[in-house]
Amino acid sequence: MRPPAGRTMSAEGRRLLIISAAMGAGHDAVAAELARRLTSLGADVQVVDVLHLLPLRLGRLLRGSYRWMIRRAPWLYEVIYRVFFAAKRAPSVSPLTALAGVRLLRLVSHRPPDEVISTFHVAAQVTGTLRRRGRLPATSTVLVTDFAVHRLWLHPGNDRYLCPNPATIPRIAALTGRPASVHAPVVRPAFLDRTRPAAGDVRARIGAAPGDRLVLISSGSWGVGHVAETARIVARSGRYVPVILCGRDAGLRRRLAGAHGGLALGWQEDMPALMSAAYALVDNGAGLTCEEAFAAGLPVISYRPIPGHGLDGALAMARAEVTVHAPDAASLVHALDQLRDARRRDRLLARASALFDAAPAEAVLLR
Repeated sequence: MRPPAGRTMSAEGRRLLIISAAMGAGHDAVAAELARRLTSLGADVQVVDVLHLLPLRLGRLLRGSYRWMIRRAPWLYEVIYRVFFAAKRAPSVSPLTALAGVRLLRLVSHRPPDEVISTFHVAAQVTGTLRRRGRLPATSTVLVTDFAVHRLWLHPGNDRYLCPNPATIPRIAALTGRPASVHAPVVRPAFLDRTRPAAGDVRARIGAAPGDRLVLISSGSWGVGHVAETARIVARSGRYVPVILCGRDAGLRRRLAGAHGGLALGWQEDMPALMSAAYALVDNGAGLTCEEAFAAGLPVISYRPIPGHGLDGALAMARAEVTVHAPDAASLVHALDQLRDARRRDRLLARASALFDAAPAEAVLLR
């Protein structure tokens, strides 16, 4: 994750605009870390939320609708995803692009950037549309944060694409006709740092016993998915202690506190330390939490992923052999048991760690 010997990266004097979206925490976390890196290299970086570019509080409505669907009606989101995001004849432009485009043009007129970087698919549609119409003078780069790429990420008006999954590069290039490059997943440096607190200290902090094999169960920042069922399966094995990461859902944490013989935790600021004390991560989102685990050296098993991009991402990670996909309860326990074999565990971790052999995103951006 370093520039070639003898070369010092610099973004001195470059003005960059990163467009993200507060749809969960992943897109914003990638945008914030990328902004931090580019700022440290001398760039003048501004980060905006594409949802704030929508008028009449439509951004808030979009976010609330999506959150309600994945929590209360996942089947409905699955239908929408398959029809509008993933179908071969899906519309290539979101109807929201024209509305957001007006405010984006107003924003860039006051602070003209040298380059616009999108970390959310609606933002990619907005910038691609404006670039193709000749209304956005700045170079437009799309940094894809999903491991599996759906059509709404891909607009041929954008200038180039960056993606952490090497397997998606040919498809992106073929569908857009634009250059596509692989980059290392964008995670905070703390996840790659092996000098962490002692596992015993972390266990004591969360209330775990010294001999517990801790299995983290991720539910994203919104506390979504079948995490109670997952915890019950893990606990019933008698070999593992579930640690449910409830995100910012205080209600979920209260409901699961003390249940299934495990632990329920709220939002964790020190995830690197927690991951260093864990045996495995069971994930349902196939997003940034998985990539953080890859960096931290924690094996990942996907189980009952959220619909749409979550399912596609989980399957793509399994095909890349950086995670194990467990289709049912028995498979989940079996996958956990197999991680006790040091050779199997090391092979899985090595493949996941190899993703970070690619150039960091900021180096690719500054080429």
